[in-house]
Amino acid sequence: MQAHYQTILHDTEVRVERSLRTQNQNVHSPYCGAFSQPDGVYQAKFAIYQTASMIAVYCCPDSRYYHDENILARIHLGLDYVQRVQHENGLFDYVTCNFFSAPDTAFCIVKIIPHLRYLRGIERTQEESGILQRLERIIHQGARGLLEGGFHTPNHRWAIASVLSICGKLFQEEDLTAAAAQYLNEGIDCNADGEYAEKSAGNYNAVNNDAMLLLADGLDDPSFEEHVICNLRMMLTYWEPDDSVFTANSTRFDKDRLVYADGYYLEYLYLGTTRQIPEFLAMANHIMQVVREKQILAPDVLIDLMNRPELIVCECEASGTPERYSAFYQDSGIARVRRGHYTYTVMRGKSNFLYVHNGSIKLAVKIGGSFCEHRAFKAETMTQDETGAFHLHQTMRGWYYLPFKEKPATSDWWQMDNTSRDKKLGPDMDIDVTIRETDDGLELDVRTSGVEGAPWRVELAFGGIDRISNDHMTMPVHGDEVLVLRDSFFEVSNPASVMTIGPAFGTHHFTEGKEDSEAKTAGCATVYMTDYTAFHHKILIRP
Repeated sequence: MQAHYQTILHDTEVRVERSLRTQNQNVHSPYCGAFSQPDGVYQAKFAIYQTASMIAVYCCPDSRYYHDENILARIHLGLDYVQRVQHENGLFDYVTCNFFSAPDTAFCIVKIIPHLRYLRGIERTQEESGILQRLERIIHQGARGLLEGGFHTPNHRWAIASVLSICGKLFQEEDLTAAAAQYLNEGIDCNADGEYAEKSAGNYNAVNNDAMLLLADGLDDPSFEEHVICNLRMMLTYWEPDDSVFTANSTRFDKDRLVYADGYYLEYLYLGTTRQIPEFLAMANHIMQVVREKQILAPDVLIDLMNRPELIVCECEASGTPERYSAFYQDSGIARVRRGHYTYTVMRGKSNFLYVHNGSIKLAVKIGGSFCEHRAFKAETMTQDETGAFHLHQTMRGWYYLPFKEKPATSDWWQMDNTSRDKKLGPDMDIDVTIRETDDGLELDVRTSGVEGAPWRVELAFGGIDRISNDHMTMPVHGDEVLVLRDSFFEVSNPASVMTIGPAFGTHHFTEGKEDSEAKTAGCATVYMTDYTAFHHKILIRP
């Protein structure tokens, strides 16, 4: 991918130009050598990432910064800061959250391991040898610090284990490799769908994939690559019509964020080449096309291409994402369907259980109300029938506490063991939803039963629209409007497209009250369709 390489080289140089402007050069400052984050904070991880880009262009013969003396001085200034803030035990702080942090140390040193490997593999100048010696010291101390362990989230395990394994190999220290095995003893949390525990398509899936590839290398065990291949196949169905990644299923910070898939580029390119998977190479091409069209910086992988020149000369003409598919990931509780110009997503266990995206308009659907502790429908089961329709079901259990049969030891409610009380059970409310395709979109069939007279609603939250209209009115939209529509079909639109929904229904004017704590979808114009249970309605969505 010679054209990709030129783009990546150019954008890495742009990164370096920006870094040069943000590096603290005040010799009297404790942050001398560090780089100011956008929020003004200085810390090790950001300094390492900026310095790593500088090392890549300094060592790249094709770069205009190749062996540039000013860049060399800035590299050493950055490494000075990094070594000052690395604790004696080798660990780094992530100052906005974690201190003496093994996972954050792993994320720090994994960034510069490719630079160490590159410098070890070339005929070095004296200056390059000086950089290598400093990298080896930082990485080795960090790896020894990882032996202390400690993590918070699922992906942290693989960040730590992968760095331990590769450092065990690089420094020929068996205790590092043995420590990696302790983490791997828990088994990799990638299910048959290719989904990791955090379901983070916008960030941590790619982080986990990188860790799996490093484990495969560090342990000389290609079986770890199978998890990556499985995830990347799943990710082929996670692209939206606007070339963003579907993130609403994530359990992490990327949930509902606008994210593009540049973090997956190297994974698709590497495995597409080494495993000869044509659709992965086509995806690598498409990601770089999106990078150019969206005018975002190319992935920061120059050093990785320098380490694997075979990826530079590999060429593939195909490009693009699948235009039609229907994937039901039963373990993950999510279905992703694309029908040319639009996608729809159905999810188990989420209050926003249906998403529709036509490239410029996004729709999220929720069924909301109050029943005991429940504030919104969250499907307990999700199945697909022989016609392809998806069925969601939840039984909301009603209950009340009963008095203790024996006098409790305290009259303080908060000290009582209320979980041991007997309960009066019932009534129960059932909600059943069926989503089926029609000739021009979707039919949403909603049925409630078991409880009479509860004011519930179907919420339709629209993003990217500037107008709502029906037979009676046309209303400009600015972002957070709320309407209750009582009859007829209506349209939502922007200059690029239109989505039609209906028929609307409304038997009560919903207003958020103290019992109804499920918040509306932030930043969206919301249409409520309201009724009293039990009810049965069908809503057509034409994207």
